[in-house]
Amino acid sequence: MSFIHYSLGELKKCLDQKELSATEITKAFLERAQSLNPKINAYISFNEKAVEQAEQVDSKLHKGETVGPLSGLPIAIKDLLCTRGLKTTAASRMLENFVPPYSATVVERLEKAGGIVLGKANLDEFAMGSSNETSYFGPCKNPWNADYVPGGSSGGSAAAVAASMAPASIGTDTGGSIRQPANFCGVVGVKPTYGRVSRYGIVAFASSLDQAGPMTKTVYDSALMLEVISGADEHDSTTSQRPVPKWSGALNENLKGLKIGLPKEYFSGQISADTQKVVEQSLEIVKSQGAEVVEVSLPLVKYGIPIYYLIATSEASSNLARYDGVRYGYRSNFQEIPARDLAEFYSRTRGEGFGSEVKRRIILGTYCLSAGYYDAYYKKASQVRRLLTEEFKQAFTQCDVLLSPVTTHPAFKVGERVDDPLQMYLNDIYTTSTNLAGLPGMSVPAGFSSEGLPIGVQLTAAHFDEQTMLNVAYAIEKSVSLTKEWADV
Repeated sequence: MSFIHYSLGELKKCLDQKELSATEITKAFLERAQSLNPKINAYISFNEKAVEQAEQVDSKLHKGETVGPLSGLPIAIKDLLCTRGLKTTAASRMLENFVPPYSATVVERLEKAGGIVLGKANLDEFAMGSSNETSYFGPCKNPWNADYVPGGSSGGSAAAVAASMAPASIGTDTGGSIRQPANFCGVVGVKPTYGRVSRYGIVAFASSLDQAGPMTKTVYDSALMLEVISGADEHDSTTSQRPVPKWSGALNENLKGLKIGLPKEYFSGQISADTQKVVEQSLEIVKSQGAEVVEVSLPLVKYGIPIYYLIATSEASSNLARYDGVRYGYRSNFQEIPARDLAEFYSRTRGEGFGSEVKRRIILGTYCLSAGYYDAYYKKASQVRRLLTEEFKQAFTQCDVLLSPVTTHPAFKVGERVDDPLQMYLNDIYTTSTNLAGLPGMSVPAGFSSEGLPIGVQLTAAHFDEQTMLNVAYAIEKSVSLTKEWADV
């Protein structure tokens, strides 16, 4: 079991050199995940056929057949991505027993590359939350300290990797839901450029913002997984036709000639001393690798939170209208107490099937889209979003990558903010603008707080320039050397 803390790259090397088998690896991670799950609650369900699938990979390897880059490597999948034959719940009562007849494109590509779905990771209900406390299946805990949240909405995906309950995972990011939990749990989390990865088969939250991405122990692992899941998809017309680069093979820690931008609006008195210290240390690292640090200005990012929550809730209101108790999903028990009319049929089903945070966002989004307020709210937010995107484009004429905090503070305690929606929403202050502009962004571990909780830094690049962003992250990772320090749960 000494390999349980290995990265994907290390496990892949062991498989290639026949030091380990896919079955050994899968069994070890499955046993660890199942033993730790009562404490961490990182998984909603497990794949009962995972070991059988690993044995099939071993059989192919034994016969000398060609296998994919992820063959025999177990991966946790956020329970927002459809998996054929496995429950996909979105952490909601509404989809508690839903088993999709098809898999998301991301899942299909991982499996085609030989990856094995280990289980479905916990999340905030329908990806709506920043702490993984709104899940119908109970909150996920931070493996570094179970009194703290792992972040959200991809909290289970981050916690599974941090606790070595999986060597890698897939999360989704609508307003920071990969980067923020990656920051809280001390793992690498990448949100690619909008359109780089197909959204087909991902339970929709906000369609113009959602993107799936990898959560791993190293930058190399994220680059490798990103190569597998990216690319055009005939099922998703918003995917880019651009070829997918070999990011993992082009990683370079030499940053000579690069300009790192510091958005002055991101550095305010709100940042904790621990976070400020980690960011400053990261700046010294990139400068030591030859990069030049310059200040840039993004005046409109101060509107990021209101723009995001107007657009995201409006799109959520539209997307979640399909859960009506008729076609699929949860339906209230009308045999005991029949509905008087269609309105009661819908309201009872949705009232019982959705949690409070989801209902809160549906109500806000429906209001924003209503006839009397559409122009004042959704339309206006969309117009400012366009201006914000242009502002980012202008900033990237002055620098190659933006460096900033991911959040103002390290992970907060379970229950600390769950009853204060405004404080919870403000937790996304540094991440939402990246989604609004459709840019690639990531969190890379860069240090620890005085309480021993991980802290990362956020990197943001121009559209489709994931390589430069990954290179900066690679340089920070090499200098900080946190990759061997994992939560001891």
